[in-house]
Amino acid sequence: MVFGGVVPYIPQYRDIRRTQNAEGFSTYVCLVLLVANILRLLFRFGRYFETPLLWQSIIMIATMLIMLNLCTDVRVAAELQPKRRSFTATDSKEEEIPKKFFLDFDWSHFWLWSRFMDYVQCVVAFTLLAAYVTYLLLDSYVFVETLGFLAVFTEAMLGTPQLYCNYQNKSTEGMSIKMVLMWTSGDTFKTGYFLLTEAPVQFWTCSLLQVGVDFAILFQVYYYSRYPQKPLSHTVSHTTSAKAL
Repeated sequence: MVFGGVVPYIPQYRDIRRTQNAEGFSTYVCLVLLVANILRLLFRFGRYFETPLLWQSIIMIATMLIMLNLCTDVRVAAELQPKRRSFTATDSKEEEIPKKFFLDFDWSHFWLWSRFMDYVQCVVAFTLLAAYVTYLLLDSYVFVETLGFLAVFTEAMLGTPQLYCNYQNKSTEGMSIKMVLMWTSGDTFKTGYFLLTEAPVQFWTCSLLQVGVDFAILFQVYYYSRYPQKPLSHTVSHTTSAKAL
């Protein structure tokens, strides 16, 4: 239970390191897991649950930060453009891509920042705000139960960013199928664990929903491999430019 949650990301991490391409992996998966596990840590102050689940959250937060660091480095390296040269121009100038930072508070670039430190700043800001609200309302039974539900429901939505990313790309290329298979087996085991240990009802109900999302992604793998879809025009142009670079 403590380390099983991070195992699925090992093959995805290795694939990104090997190919230097992070387009097939949705970094919003990291956002979902960071929010879910931070809320779960705060939920424990209001309602006790087993220590292995506590350590699982801490290790998962560290793992998602490592994944974000790798994806940010790969994406920024891919955005670097060489100097443009033309036959008639005497001087060549390098076009700089505008950087995107968390402190700019530009919602159109949310979770698409150019530095890993911006993701860390966002996570710290969310943690402090959520901890302050929890401290004020910790005596409220309704708030504590709602906090627990939000924590596990957010985690149950783990696969939805990847599901949507695959739908947008009309393909599952770049996504580690091993990762999804491990998601499915791990979530199935986790659901049984919650039922056997009589964990709070929020845990096992949302875990069942998570298993359903996993199977939906596996269906995408089957469908897009058997019936290849025509990619969207903007996706084609982006891929072509990336290959050119």
